[in-house]
Amino acid sequence: MELGSPQTRITKRVRSQATGRRVAASTRRTVGLRVETEGDGTMQREARSRRMEAVRAHPVAELLECPPAIGLLLNRSAQCISFDAGEVVFRQSEICRGLYLVASGQFQRRAERLETRLTLSPARAGDLVELAAALGDGHHTCTLAAQTASAVLLLPIEALNQAFQGFPPLRMRLLEELAREVSRAYIACCLSRSARPRRESSAA
Repeated sequence: MELGSPQTRITKRVRSQATGRRVAASTRRTVGLRVETEGDGTMQREARSRRMEAVRAHPVAELLECPPAIGLLLNRSAQCISFDAGEVVFRQSEICRGLYLVASGQFQRRAERLETRLTLSPARAGDLVELAAALGDGHHTCTLAAQTASAVLLLPIEALNQAFQGFPPLRMRLLEELAREVSRAYIACCLSRSARPRRESSAA
């Protein structure tokens, strides 16, 4: 068979078309896999966003909303306390004096667990601090120290207990906020753990 004959050209064309189909199919599979992977990543991000939105902190005004008499009780008992940078507001395991609302500045929370010192999320203006201690066994779960010149509003535990007796929904709202706080910490911990293997594999 002569080179360049019709049969030779047809054979070459058939081989070329077959190769093209294989390349195209492989390309489609690769693109499809990439789109699916990107889609999975987007769905996971959206799911995480929905979870965080569901447990986001509620405004303090909403949490502390109560009848005028209870509001007056809390307002009269509230104490505004100022701190210089580096000053400790309270220490872990001490008796809790009440519920703290950060009025200005920034504070750092630290905790010791199983002989390990942990740095927790900072507390900024508008944050309620130590819901767990005020609503639980009355002992601080962490140490709070001022990072800058700051101030807190302290709602004494005695006034809080009176408010809870006079208006039980207030305690329930704060318990719900505590549950959201725990959920946020759990989700943040899970995200941190899932991101660590990815960083390690990227480094490798």
